[in-house]
Amino acid sequence: MEQSRTPWITAAIVIAVITALAVLEAGDVVMSVPEALLIGIVEGVTEFLPISSTGHLAVTEQLLGLTSTPEAKAAADAYAIVIQAGAIVAVLGLYRRRIGTAIAAIAGRGPDVDAGRRLLAALIGGFVPAAIVGLLFSDFIKENLFGLWPVVAAWIAGGVVILVWKKAAGHRPLETLGLKQGLIIGIAQVAAVWPGTSRSLVTILAALALGYSMSAAVEFSFLLGLVTLGAATAYEALTSGDLIVSTFGIGAPAAGFAAAFVSAAVAVKWMVAYLRTRSLDVFGWYRIAVGILVGSLALSGVI
Repeated sequence: MEQSRTPWITAAIVIAVITALAVLEAGDVVMSVPEALLIGIVEGVTEFLPISSTGHLAVTEQLLGLTSTPEAKAAADAYAIVIQAGAIVAVLGLYRRRIGTAIAAIAGRGPDVDAGRRLLAALIGGFVPAAIVGLLFSDFIKENLFGLWPVVAAWIAGGVVILVWKKAAGHRPLETLGLKQGLIIGIAQVAAVWPGTSRSLVTILAALALGYSMSAAVEFSFLLGLVTLGAATAYEALTSGDLIVSTFGIGAPAAGFAAAFVSAAVAVKWMVAYLRTRSLDVFGWYRIAVGILVGSLALSGVI
């Protein structure tokens, strides 16, 4: 058996086992296994693409009727954050060597300690601004920005920004990115607290504006996402884990986690290969199209 196939076979087995356990779980939970798998796929595909996973999950959960009561909506909003763990694990696996180099640099080990330490400093600088804003304004954001119209506005605005973005990618490699550049990208990341904006989009554009290559911008966006999303996921799991389990059970959310893991791995690998020779324009057109579609559905009363 080829070694490259092993992770995918293992993932398929894990998903099959989790799904089987979920089916055996009590049948009176709000979220079914197919619904959880769908949510997991939506999360995994959209988390690291510049199209906003939060917006897609909000619409998906509403279409599935998971937000019909205040309690269910609170649990669905919390689950939309916690399920990010599946996508995080996928990126951890794909970028394990880069992450290992950065961690080894803390102890002064590795082939390029200076580059590893600069990357760590950049990740810290990138994380802090969003963490501060998130902690200070989390209640305001949930109460005022987690709605269809704010998401639609952000989708369309982000699509327009992509299409009018004329600055070509630079040539600076990831190894030259340090604390100052990380902080600038982190400040830009604050814009992503508005659901529908896309954390991936604003961090990639900020890195491109600083003169970094597309590959460097995308990779740093992924790595910064591990830190930012990891902190948000851990916080939400600690504060709302009981609510998620009491509302949705254990098996269905676990199946969603597994689906997010596999779909994120596929989406990230596709995006990296696609952007090697192409621009972000396809994501701009997609954002505008999905914004118009969801806005039309909302006006017609479908959602």
